[in-house]
Amino acid sequence: MRFLTSIKLLGIAILSVAAFGAAASPQNPVNGTEYATLPVAQPVPAGKKIEVLEFFAYWCPHCNAFEPLLADWVKKQGDNVVLRRIHVPKSDLTLPQQKLFFTLEAMGAAEQNQAKVFYAMHVQRERFTKDEQVFDWVAKNGFDRKKFIATYRSLPVQNRVKQADKAMTDYGIDTWPTVVIDGRYKTSPQLASTTLGDEPEIEYHKAALTVMNHLVAKAKAEKK
Repeated sequence: MRFLTSIKLLGIAILSVAAFGAAASPQNPVNGTEYATLPVAQPVPAGKKIEVLEFFAYWCPHCNAFEPLLADWVKKQGDNVVLRRIHVPKSDLTLPQQKLFFTLEAMGAAEQNQAKVFYAMHVQRERFTKDEQVFDWVAKNGFDRKKFIATYRSLPVQNRVKQADKAMTDYGIDTWPTVVIDGRYKTSPQLASTTLGDEPEIEYHKAALTVMNHLVAKAKAEKK
């Protein structure tokens, strides 16, 4: 009798593990495993499009690797989503990179130069740890130097830097790249790959995109 009871308990345990394994995966993401729901929903633009907010850094090699996959994913989403980005703060050395992004954003040139800046840093080995390095690079890449510097030093860009600090707290960001869907659901290659084990980094990035597909569909359904 004890033997049969043990067998039954073992069977239940195996089924429980199997059920959890089936439930927790990038293809069938679970809240608290492949993604997290923010305790306080953050404001998003009105309308039918779902906001996709990426927290990233130009200096981050993982963000650099994630960028082409994210860009392709956004194109495939079409009118379903609107992409927004926040360059995370790190230190005085990376502040010029953060201001570079927010300046490009203010000038309406962030998206068309996103891959170019990553390439400059990770392939051409530009450092962008000093303002003048940034100014020299943008001048070589078709920007009016004086206009760029004026925007770079403007109050709106200073405010965006301050807002980025606050956003890190509001969204609970402690790793990047991290993506927040519709101001409510947060995922990342790190979160999305929780159940994958040891895989090449690109598989973690693909897992994140799979989870993002689910979260966009979820958010869209909840808007109806």
